[in-house]
Amino acid sequence: MHRFVRLTLAIALVTAAGAASRPAHAAAPAKPAAGSVTVELTANRVTKAQGKEVLVPADEAKPGELFEYRARYRNDGASEAKGLMATLPIPRGTQYVAGSALPRRVEASLDGRTFAPVPLKRTVKTPDGRTVVQEVPIAEYRALRWPLGALPSRDQRTVTARVRVEPTPVAENSH
Repeated sequence: MHRFVRLTLAIALVTAAGAASRPAHAAAPAKPAAGSVTVELTANRVTKAQGKEVLVPADEAKPGELFEYRARYRNDGASEAKGLMATLPIPRGTQYVAGSALPRRVEASLDGRTFAPVPLKRTVKTPDGRTVVQEVPIAEYRALRWPLGALPSRDQRTVTARVRVEPTPVAENSH
């Protein structure tokens, strides 16, 4: 059994006054300062009970298990937060489940810095010299980002995505 990887969520926002705030990291939310956005991250194992999906809190994972990350962004400040970007890293050893991101308008990244709308595409040169555009395999996605825009005072927004824990490679015995 693997110890579940804790994720860090980063948000980039510009306050109504136009000053950029530093990224906030997911943790138990503390009492926010005026005009701040807090983030609460939960990781739940997706299971089935009586034919229905059930989300169960989890802090450990086994290969093949499905998890849903839910990040709630809450503006407890007195002013609107503008330019809100919610970023969710996809840890090594897990793979994003295509189509599971909510809201649907999501961007992805291969390096956690450069984002583009999903599905990601890249230009490759074929053996015969042609240049073609191909979709990037989802297994290569390392982060998701949602451009949430403005978050009014005393309001909240939630983003979710599912990941599957990849199988652990078994080392071959060469003796």
